[in-house]
Amino acid sequence: MDTKPGNNFLHTVIADDLAAGRVQTVVTRFPPEPNGYLHVGHAKSICLNFGLAERFGGHCHLRFDDTNPEKESQEFIDAIQEDVRWLGYQWAGDVRFASAYFEQFFDWALHLVRNGDAYVCDLNAEQAREYRGTLTEPGRNSPFRSRSVEENLDLLQRMRAGEFEEGSRVLRARIDMASPNMNMRDPILYRIRKVPHHQTGDAWVIYPTYDFAHGQEDAIEGVTHSICTLEFEDHRPLYDWLIEHLPVPTRPRQYEFGRLNLNYTVTSKRKLKALVDEGIVSGWDDPRMPTIAGMRRRGFTPASIRTFCDMIGVTRSDGVVDVAMLEHAIRDDLNTNAPRGMCVLNPLKVILTDLPETHREVLTAALHPSREDLGSREVPFTRELYIDADDFREEANKKYKRLVLGKRVRLRNAYVIEATEVVRDEAGEIIAVHARTIPGTLGNDPADGVKPKGVIQWVSASEGRRATVRLYDRLFTHEAPDRGDNAYLEWLNPASLRVVEGAWIEPALAAARPEQGFQFEREGYFVADRYDHTAENPVFNRTIGLRDTWAAAGEDA
Repeated sequence: MDTKPGNNFLHTVIADDLAAGRVQTVVTRFPPEPNGYLHVGHAKSICLNFGLAERFGGHCHLRFDDTNPEKESQEFIDAIQEDVRWLGYQWAGDVRFASAYFEQFFDWALHLVRNGDAYVCDLNAEQAREYRGTLTEPGRNSPFRSRSVEENLDLLQRMRAGEFEEGSRVLRARIDMASPNMNMRDPILYRIRKVPHHQTGDAWVIYPTYDFAHGQEDAIEGVTHSICTLEFEDHRPLYDWLIEHLPVPTRPRQYEFGRLNLNYTVTSKRKLKALVDEGIVSGWDDPRMPTIAGMRRRGFTPASIRTFCDMIGVTRSDGVVDVAMLEHAIRDDLNTNAPRGMCVLNPLKVILTDLPETHREVLTAALHPSREDLGSREVPFTRELYIDADDFREEANKKYKRLVLGKRVRLRNAYVIEATEVVRDEAGEIIAVHARTIPGTLGNDPADGVKPKGVIQWVSASEGRRATVRLYDRLFTHEAPDRGDNAYLEWLNPASLRVVEGAWIEPALAAARPEQGFQFEREGYFVADRYDHTAENPVFNRTIGLRDTWAAAGEDA
């Protein structure tokens, strides 16, 4: 346990609380609503809450704030648990649910009514908005605010019994309709919702609001530091008011930090759901989505996401983080850890005419240029090969460092070859290149002193494997696609996905495990698809390119 102040204000707060004896054991929580898939912003919150508990030898709870059953489902509950585990964290004890405390919440609602701190209000939604006032004008007391304790208790019990229709009555806290903080103007504590709940079935027809449940859940669970994003700062006075007016077993404190906003990214659940529902992406785990499930399928590693969250830090102000920082984190991780392999995306056949048709030898290549611990792989070398069509020209200037007719190039981990002629089809298109190997060049420069101009990747035409390669890129072309309501749809990147059905990979890559990542030499970083990849039908997704092409494009603009 490290109790010293750290590199953000929350480390300092917790270290001070421990040193002063205000807290004996640190307890944090990650409290998602089970109404969608988690995204990269949630990843920051997960890393923060679980990371603080780890640093200070405490516990972090996973608690579902399931107070709105209309939008919640078991699918999201399962996905969220898997995301947290995949990121490398384990919550303390069992998974917790706000719904497990519904009976206690209701008892505390009765407590507020008995003490004159809550009342049943019959204003409809439109009337309630009128009475609430504005940011510059105070609200007005509801005409139902003066109901007696006895009448309020009776009405609340009848609300629970299901006697009233949805929208006809709510339970409100009696605080201050003139408060400059809109959240303190007699906020709603309970609504009538006659819908079944995924955990409690038909047991309830009234449900607590998030504001009512939040602090009381923390108190029941003994949470010491309730950490929220900045949009909840204005809700903290209500959080504290409820804690003070209820006989809760502990007194948690709420703290706020700046949420993660990434450029070129949309994280609104409503907008992400629209992308899924309208078929713009294939699902919540489409590799272009900023969801944790999507990033995982794209080939991001848990370590890279945690590193990114460390890089951006924790502050008390909102800001926009360059998505290039996230891309740098995964590029750096994979550069260090991903084994290498060769893939040809745009195949052009090369026939080595100096070799017999039956020629076959097995070459050995390192899996990583600087990681001997990763070992090596065997690569079959045959008379006919595939290279990328972009790696050959009949004529080229001196800047072109690939294969040119009459010139030499080295095949990665193999021989130097020299192109001698081209083969064309009836339309005049080049369909093959004839070449010869330069003797003695396996691991050596040519004896005649004529060195090759560059190095290119290749795959055996007879022993390589066909593969589907999905070339993913950023989903949006504008750095701020989330401005405005539907403007984000105008900035969709038409090149965010290109599928190459006829790629060729070296045979060992077909045996990759789903979710195993590689560097395809000279092409980028790729991962075997989590669901679709098999040895018989290999499918790889591009995680990220070798270089930041977006930054280069911006410099050229």
